[in-house]
Amino acid sequence: MTTQNGAKREVETTGAVLQYGGQAVIEGVMMRSPRYFAVACRKPNGEIVVQREDVDKSILGRLKWLNVPFLRGTLALIDAMALGSRALAFASHVQLEAEQAAKQGVSTDSVDPKPPSAAREASEKVTAIAASAVNGPVVAPGAGGAQGKINEIQVGGSLLFGLAFGLILFVFVPTWITGAVNHFVPAISQGSHPGRWLNVADGVIKMVIFFGYISLISFMPQIRRVFMYHGAEHKAINTLEAGLPLTRENALSASRIHPRCGTSFIFIVLVINLIVFAFLPRPDNVLMRFLLHVAVIPFVAGISYEVIRFAGHFRRFPIVMAVFAPGMWSQYLTTREPDASQVEVALAALYSVLEAEGHTSLIGVEDDEPNPLEPEAALA
Repeated sequence: MTTQNGAKREVETTGAVLQYGGQAVIEGVMMRSPRYFAVACRKPNGEIVVQREDVDKSILGRLKWLNVPFLRGTLALIDAMALGSRALAFASHVQLEAEQAAKQGVSTDSVDPKPPSAAREASEKVTAIAASAVNGPVVAPGAGGAQGKINEIQVGGSLLFGLAFGLILFVFVPTWITGAVNHFVPAISQGSHPGRWLNVADGVIKMVIFFGYISLISFMPQIRRVFMYHGAEHKAINTLEAGLPLTRENALSASRIHPRCGTSFIFIVLVINLIVFAFLPRPDNVLMRFLLHVAVIPFVAGISYEVIRFAGHFRRFPIVMAVFAPGMWSQYLTTREPDASQVEVALAALYSVLEAEGHTSLIGVEDDEPNPLEPEAALA
């Protein structure tokens, strides 16, 4: 192994390395490995704080017999959302702690994280929904916590809020719109297979709403910074999978686009959903249509999960990347070019899980060399 910035190490990218991924959080990045997850956040004073825990409480970790193709997709999605909610809660607590300490004029090291105010909690739920829609790369999920464990009720509440919001906005609203239009303009459903074309219209409206929603929230300063950390997370993972030493310079020059990104996953879900519903019946009652859409979600998610895994395994093949290009392009909406300080945070989180897994050789920095990105806070 060499530590020169431009030199590659021998890394089998179809094996353990593809089990590393993460997501962006408020002023930080969550990274996870097969057995651990770590959240690294930068405080307003510039310090990087890292929290690491194991992920043995995940659904797939406890029920290994469910970890089979097409079934694991839905469980992976639920676990990933739960883990993301925990990471977002920890990140918000870090920033709140710093704000409270600044107001009180005391050191942040002596202040314990406290639950956010109602206004901040509402704002961070919006951030959580956005993060769950755009983050990645998608990996086998897990669970974790923050500094003495995040409040389970708070995490569960945020998760349920996000699920309800997503179902209403991306499932109920599209089918209600097509139903309303068909009611007032029945001529649009005339001809052969009227239900099929209305179902296809549902799928197209879902895509418009999703990408419109992402485009609108990208104007929010807080969301734009999350998108920058999203780009930093991708750069760190791309550097790892390329077999390059995990230095700031290498990560900055890496791509901010990744085939296993959550944005690509959502895009694939939307496309497969459109195809599946083109061949399903269309009940006249809007509530029955909504329930049918919800019932099919596990099936669609299972297929999409296997497709995104396939893309990750065969990312070196141009024909595969050509097929998945539209999903990759969509990441330009949900990532932004990060600065060096944000890349440092992503690397700090990645270093933590690599160290916990005993894969420090993948970092590409010799033990006797100084590590400028060593987290300043002790790992949990």
